[in-house]
Amino acid sequence: MSRSLRTRVYYWATPALSLLFGLAFLLAFMLGGHPVAGAIALVLMLVLAAASLVLGRYSETMRGLMDRRDERIVSLDQRAVNGAAMVLLLVLIGATIEEVARGRSGAPFTWLAAVFGLTYLATLVVLRLRA
Repeated sequence: MSRSLRTRVYYWATPALSLLFGLAFLLAFMLGGHPVAGAIALVLMLVLAAASLVLGRYSETMRGLMDRRDERIVSLDQRAVNGAAMVLLLVLIGATIEEVARGRSGAPFTWLAAVFGLTYLATLVVLRLRA
């Protein structure tokens, strides 16, 4: 894939995924008997898609996050994701502890933490084998 085509694919990935998830929310809410909530979720995701396109035009940071050409912004994005992942893991562990302390099973926090940990380990192995 050429650099230009890859840049376009990366750039359009955010709005395309926003649309896809909006449609998935709509379908899920409709299946759950809440079509109005589904329509609201779809509209919110469409607003997110439009905002990403508008901001991608005027914001160097947003454009860098969308087209992945600026190594500095990509590095900042990776560090932000790492920080968010660590906070999420701490919240999952804390929520599990609270649920167990209340005499419950700890679900769904236990399986979310397990998915997090297994994904981390699998990614670490794959990246190590590629290095």
